[in-house]
Amino acid sequence: MSTFTIDSGTSRATPSPVPGKRMTAPAIRARKLGGTTSQPIVMLTAYTMRMAQLLDPHCEILLVGDSLGQVIYGLPSTVPVSMEMMCAHGAAVVRGSWHSLVAVDMPFGSYEASPEQAFASAARIMKESGCAAVKLEGGEAMAPTIAFLSQRGIPVIGHVGLTPQAVNQLGGYGARGKSEAEAKKIVGDARAVADAGAFCIVAEGVMEGIADEVTTAVDVPIIGIGASARCDGQVLVTEDMLGLFERTPRFVKRYDDLASRIASSVETYAGEVRSRAFPTSDQTYRLKGG
Repeated sequence: MSTFTIDSGTSRATPSPVPGKRMTAPAIRARKLGGTTSQPIVMLTAYTMRMAQLLDPHCEILLVGDSLGQVIYGLPSTVPVSMEMMCAHGAAVVRGSWHSLVAVDMPFGSYEASPEQAFASAARIMKESGCAAVKLEGGEAMAPTIAFLSQRGIPVIGHVGLTPQAVNQLGGYGARGKSEAEAKKIVGDARAVADAGAFCIVAEGVMEGIADEVTTAVDVPIIGIGASARCDGQVLVTEDMLGLFERTPRFVKRYDDLASRIASSVETYAGEVRSRAFPTSDQTYRLKGG
């Protein structure tokens, strides 16, 4: 079933209401019963209206990740990402979807100072974007903030393990949980975040055994990225899995090579422009009978 129609006036795809109901935070939480999830949850990142339209029929959650800092804006990390960026891209993804729950990352510096700061930031994101949930990084230290938000009507996705916003403290993007102490902390962080009210948790860049332990240890769904196939769901950066970048992280499976296909198409276009093979009469306007 299509989530868009072609506007005859502009020849562009525009969102169209489709009978149905968006996924909700309680519906995502309910996927895990008795500690198991029979049907894994599908999550992908989306930053634009058009990409949201294409991904929406296949996903339970569309994540407007702060990874847009690198993917869209060419920034060196997620740290410089602003509230304005997240709100604008979040609104675009909401406009392009009808089925998936849309969650928006809270950018670095918008929630760490206090639960009150986090509430003000989350409320702004939800008001300006129309999203149904926010995601924030951090474990036990962020549990009081997650509880504060959850108790005030803001659904929260947690994020433990490798937390990219803390790259300067971590010293890089390597997998976490290699030491016994670190592994124990990741499990403890997941429990604290779940107990605080997060309806699901992203576990990123953790050793497989730790991801399995976290998935078993908490009652809410665990969404893996560079974690384990036994997690309750998976998430990837869409542009990574579609092959839009030369470098592919180890935990990503490339499902296409769009970079090469785009380059080839543009090369053909450029050649036709230079040889005047494009445009033809099919792409130009003429008076009738002329």
